[in-house]
Order: sequence, then structure tokens, then C-alpha cells
Amino acid sequence: MTKEQLSQLGKTLWGIADDLRGAMNADDFRDYMLSFLFLRYLSDNYEAAAKKELGSDYPKLEADDRRAPLSVWYRDNAEDVTEFEKQMRRKMHYVIHPDYLWSSIAEMARTQDAELLQTLVRGFKHIENESFASTFQGLFSEINLHSEKLGRSATDRNKKLCTIISKIADGIAQFSTDSDILGDAYEYLIGQFAAGSGKKAGEFYTPQSVSTILSRIVTLDSQDPSTGKKKKLNRVLDFACGSGSLLLNVRNQMGPHGIGMIYGQENNITTYNLARMNMLLHGLKDTEFNIHHGDTLENDWDILNEMNPAKKLQCDAVVANPPFSYRWEPNEVMGEDFRFKSHGLAPKSAADFAFLLHGFHFLGDEGTMAIILPHGVLFRGGAESRIRTKLLKDGHIDTVIGLPSNLFFSTGIPVCILVLKKCKKPNDVLFINAASSEHFEKGKRQNYLLPEHIDQIVGTYRYRKEEERYARRVGMEEIEKNDYNLNISRYVSTAEAEKEIHLDEVHKKLTEIDQRIAKSTETHNTYLKELGLPSLSIH
Repeated sequence: MTKEQLSQLGKTLWGIADDLRGAMNADDFRDYMLSFLFLRYLSDNYEAAAKKELGSDYPKLEADDRRAPLSVWYRDNAEDVTEFEKQMRRKMHYVIHPDYLWSSIAEMARTQDAELLQTLVRGFKHIENESFASTFQGLFSEINLHSEKLGRSATDRNKKLCTIISKIADGIAQFSTDSDILGDAYEYLIGQFAAGSGKKAGEFYTPQSVSTILSRIVTLDSQDPSTGKKKKLNRVLDFACGSGSLLLNVRNQMGPHGIGMIYGQENNITTYNLARMNMLLHGLKDTEFNIHHGDTLENDWDILNEMNPAKKLQCDAVVANPPFSYRWEPNEVMGEDFRFKSHGLAPKSAADFAFLLHGFHFLGDEGTMAIILPHGVLFRGGAESRIRTKLLKDGHIDTVIGLPSNLFFSTGIPVCILVLKKCKKPNDVLFINAASSEHFEKGKRQNYLLPEHIDQIVGTYRYRKEEERYARRVGMEEIEKNDYNLNISRYVSTAEAEKEIHLDEVHKKLTEIDQRIAKSTETHNTYLKELGLPSLSIH
């Protein structure tokens, strides 16, 4: 899908959202909009596969017959339905009853069917509990089909849903039904809603440009990035995955068969549901990802609490954009937690290092971790200084990348990317200072990283290049002299060096200027004398 097509589809859907949300705020309406897009995606894929599976038996309906062909086949072949669904589960990993396909729902909306609301309620439950081998309970839990924001009475709500679904169906109809396009549209809308939600959006949205930097870094060979990408990533983890776009970006870098298993964790229920939908929307089977709803800092996910070293989750790539300087409540028991025991606890005022140590614990020896954090982690004292010092002494901090301010919807502060490894070869830290104005595009409300800026950052990391006022490899001795302070400007100053001034040359130029002034004044006084006017004097 071209950028223009994506933009046009995005604008069409965004226009519908703007027209129809009425009493709802953008966040509430987002859940309806994205859920219907999700249903359309699942349905299109399923109907295309069913048509292929049934071949010549797939019903051919008249042009004015707008029923779902599969509903006709189900009615006429009731004894074969069970076997057909078994086959579809093998091929597609899910089934959808014809009554709940997007084509059936859209037709009910078009004809203002009074049963639409109840059919949607049943359809969402069916998809959550029966469609997939693994249940996706609560997938649509954030969509309240009985909300008074849709209408005061059931009739009003039904009418409103008919209008919303009809508009979406018409809006999408003019675009290709290629499954990738709906995935792209979903990402685009998440971005648009994020921009509209301002600070709240930071919970679930990492700008694509920043996401691309992280995913390109972690997919390179960890020991020698200059050799290029790894052939395979067996396990990838994002422990604060939001809507899942960062994990999908890593998958996009590796290709559809380049990752064994994707693991994600998210504490916000709405965002957790977005992430699960987003995975399926981008063509992942339900057996290819595991997204957990829970608190990362409490570590309430059984899979991450495996104490048997042979079974412990070890990831080839860890990526994360956790909440910045999140306040938390560590206690004495936490001090003995296997994630924090050897480094110490992050302070109550900022859980940044707690998030970092959590992810780092599950990083494999040959893996790479890239995490987005506020600049304070580079220089703050106290407990954070002790954690930072140990990570540096143990040779685990590989690269520090400073990014421009105002890249995120949620905050205007500049952030950094820390790249960590358990088996790092170079005995230095690479500092990249990409925060100065020539390394980003300034926008009205947001700043942007263009493809060339991203390429420069990734290329500098990959080849460990040094460049004046941009990147420098700093040995541990110098870092130690600075008390393990990683403030980027200490090591890579973006200020241009003042030009050297040669006093002899300056004196010579000033003398020449004085002589020219004297000569010009003399000429001028000659004219003044001829005119009978008083002469000028040189002061």
C-alpha cells in the first residue's frame, strides 16, 4: 500500500470517526472503530479461505443478493459444517459463524435491522470464546454496546450502530481488501487517535520512527552488528507493549517467518485488547504470540517466574518503551526479587531502572535489548547511580543514543535509547548525540525523524562509527573518571568549536580599515571645502 493510499484510507476512516462519535470522546470511539476494522479483517481472511476450500461448492449469489455466501452454504450443508470448521481451524487457526461475518453485520446495518445490536453482542462473545483454539476472553470488553453514549434506548443504540457500521463499510469499500492494508490502516488510526489523545497516548503508542530504530538495532547480530541481521529470533519480548506496534516492527524487520514466538505484557486493559487485535490483524496466528495482561513490576506472569534455569525464558531481543519516571512502591521483599537482587532497587520516584532490570533479566546471552528512557537515568544519583555503575562495570551498557525533544505525543522531554547486552565485545560505550537540529525535522506540534536520520543512527550503531559532534566511542577509564555519569553532552558536544583568532591578522586588518577611513575622509573634505562647508574630523 502506498503512503498516499494509506493516508487517504486513514483520512476516510478518521473523517467517519470525527463525524459519528457525537457524545463520545476520541478514546471511547477508537475502541468501536478499531474493533469493527478488526472484525472486517478476520471476516475477509476467513471468507477468502472458505472460498478456496469449498471451490466450486462455494455459493455464487445474484448481484442483488447481499447475504454472506457462506451463510447460504451453512444452511444447505448443515451435515458438513463440523468437518468444514475442523479443516478451517487447521488452515486459518480460527472460525467465524456466518451470522457474525462482517458482510452479514454490514448488511444488517444497511437494512437498519432491529436485531443488529443483539447480533453484535452474540458475535463478539462467539469470537472471544469459540473462534480460536486459545480463548481471547475480554477481547471486546472495552466496547460497551449498551452505553448511553450510543443512545438512550436500545432502539436508539441499534440505530446509531447501523449508521456507524454502514459508514465504515462504505468508507472501506472503495479500497482494496488486501489484508495488509487493513493492518496498515489499523496502525495509522492508532497513531491518529494517539495524536488526538495527547498525553494519555504515551501509554500505548511509540512513534514509528523511534520504533524502527529499536527494531533495526535488536535484529542485527549482537556480537558483530556490522555483519547484518540475525537469521532468526527465537523469542522476542516487550514487557510494556502498548498496542504492540514495537513488536510488530521487529517482526517486520525479520519477515513473517523470522521470529519463533512473540511475548508481550501490558497493564492497561484497553491497550492489552488493542495489542491482541493488532497481532491478529497483521497476520500472526494465535500460536505465534502470547500477550499477557498484568503488572510488569509485580511480575505476575507465570511464564516469567520459572525458576528452573533450563526452562527460564531467554529472549534473543527485548524492546520496550515503558512509562517514563513512573512512581512505584518497592518493598523489602522486592529487594530479594531475582530481577533486582544483584543491582538494587530503583527509587520510588522513578521506576525506570526497575523496568530496565526486568527486561534485562530475560535477555539471552546472545541477545540485544533496546529500551527508551528519560535522560535522567544517565546521570541521576543515589540508587540509580549504583545500578548504572554496576551495569557499566559489568560491561552491559553498549550504546547510548540521545534523541530530539518533542518526538512523543505523551511528553515534550528528550529521551534516550539504551542498548544493553550480556556478552559485549568492545570495552567502551558508543555515544550517539542525535538531538541537535540538523538531525531531525521540526514540525508545528511534533518533531520528526526522517528516514535519513534513522539510517544515520542505525548505521552509526552498526559500524560503531565515530563522527565529530555526533558520535564517539568512550573508554571505561574516562567514564570512571566521570563517576559513571553517562550524560551524553559530556562525551559528545554538539557545540561548534570557536574559530581560532590570530591577533596579528586582526591588527593588520584593523590598520587597513583605519587607513581606508582616513583616505575617504580626506576626499570627502575636499568636496566639502569646494562647497564652502566645514570639514569632517576623524575621531
